[in-house]
Amino acid sequence: MQLLADTSSKVDLQNVGTDFKPLVGLSIPGIISGLIRLTLVVAAIVFFFILVIGGIRWIASGGDKGQTEAARSQITAALVGLVIVFAAWAIVSLIHTFFGVDIFALNLPQLQQIPQ
Repeated sequence: MQLLADTSSKVDLQNVGTDFKPLVGLSIPGIISGLIRLTLVVAAIVFFFILVIGGIRWIASGGDKGQTEAARSQITAALVGLVIVFAAWAIVSLIHTFFGVDIFALNLPQLQQIPQ
């Protein structure tokens, strides 16, 4: 059995990591911040779709009292969920505005020493 190797193509070992350059600045606080943002966005989308599905169920209930009540409770739960998600976002924004702590970026303000 004879093996043939292609010697015309060379591997540039100096630029092996160029595909991973966007990951250079990645840190644990950055990952946690991204997960917090992702969680808020996904929760808002999920509650919005639950709201839409509840509206469709209400329309499709055909006047049946039990199905209408189930759809109404689903819509209420979705609205409460959306209010909670947006309230969490608003609280984080207020904390950033008043105290300078950016939870979305996990940046703490620098403490300054008081001159004596």
